[in-house]
Amino acid sequence: QVQLVESGGGLVQAGGSLRLSCAASGRTFSSYNVAWFRHVPGKEREFVAVISSSGSRTNHADSVKGRFTISRDNAKNMVYLQMNSLKPEDTAVYYCGADARYASSDWKEYDYWGQGTQVTVSS
Repeated sequence: QVQLVESGGGLVQAGGSLRLSCAASGRTFSSYNVAWFRHVPGKEREFVAVISSSGSRTNHADSVKGRFTISRDNAKNMVYLQMNSLKPEDTAVYYCGADARYASSDWKEYDYWGQGTQVTVSS
């Protein structure tokens, strides 16, 4: 079992930066692939980035490549999403998800989720 808690969201102007954190409980956290997704009401949950259990592989959605970076620190049971050059269209609730099997871009593959953190980018 893994429990996830996101933090770091807030209100920022376009062009600004935020760093989201995903804190995990559980001794086997380093065995889990972790991804960030975002959700806007009325739309399906959108893949943002994923990192493998060891941190050796990452994948970012085309919409955030070059602006967002996912990373993790297994010693601290933490995963981060550094978001730079934010745009109003990045406004959403951001969730981290964990899965022991796949480093997938499909939210349906993930077994564990946090409660989400709101990111609002003003123009």
